Amino acid sequence: MKVTVVGAGDVGATCADVIAHRELANEVILVDIKPNFAEGKALDIWQTAPINLYDTRIKGSTDDYSKTANSDVVVITSGLPRKPGMSRDDLISTNAAIVKSVTENIIKHSPNTIIIIVSNPLDVMTYCAYLSAKIDSKRVFGMAGILDTARYRAFLAEALNCSPKDIQAVLMGGHGDTMVPLPRYTTVGGIPVTELIDKAQLDAIVERTKTGGGEIVNLLGTSAWYAPGAAAAQMVEAIVRDQKRIFPVCAWLQGEYGLKDVYLGVPVKLGRNGIEEIIELKLTEDEMKLVQNSATAVKEVMSVLDNMNNVTA
Repeated sequence: MKVTVVGAGDVGATCADVIAHRELANEVILVDIKPNFAEGKALDIWQTAPINLYDTRIKGSTDDYSKTANSDVVVITSGLPRKPGMSRDDLISTNAAIVKSVTENIIKHSPNTIIIIVSNPLDVMTYCAYLSAKIDSKRVFGMAGILDTARYRAFLAEALNCSPKDIQAVLMGGHGDTMVPLPRYTTVGGIPVTELIDKAQLDAIVERTKTGGGEIVNLLGTSAWYAPGAAAAQMVEAIVRDQKRIFPVCAWLQGEYGLKDVYLGVPVKLGRNGIEEIIELKLTEDEMKLVQNSATAVKEVMSVLDNMNNVTA
């Protein structure tokens, strides 16, 4: 089993580290455009193997995609963070060019791979990778829901003073302020969360979840990396071990939930073939409206990419 992580920054290196520690693959290739950066990160991670007792070999490469050949799964974290004065359209244009180039290089050497996108803006970058890869959408999807759900569950564990292991939750929609946590599908040890916490406190946690990424940025001055890296690694684990896990994933919808031609976070069954099933929940009218509003917001951002592609075509 071979896994490639493109982008050796904080998120990519964390993802590669978790994959190696869990021995999810025989080989992990870490790729970055910055000279010697991936090689250095890979060497540092590999030197923890005798300490943490794992056998996964991890190697770095400076922009040499031939070393990624025949990867079973590829995680793409490449892209620039949004800088002061940079518009959303500027960010999309810059990162779309990066994701497009990376995806084409990956598919050239690993045509049968499964691609997980972590690059931001997440939903539109997943769409960009899908357009560039020209493969089944079940093999191109984005990591956002697992991260957002983890934040939601962590906040609930704090509020309830209980183990996060016992909290299960579903979250849908785009990766951002329009995401849709679903308290009705949130349980603690099988008990509906609404029986354990009052509505005002739960609503506050939902709102905190929606801005969870911004909270990290405000504290650190940069975006998160431990949780995003671990979330992407959990998706890799579900695929390489064919676990059939039920996860919220940014998936290409073609009629599900009454939505078409949009990448949006929905619950799926994740296994060796990628997305093996998109699960359609029976949402209430209010829940469906929130999901539809989120889809509308995501489609607006996707249209920015479409317009750019029309200009450059």
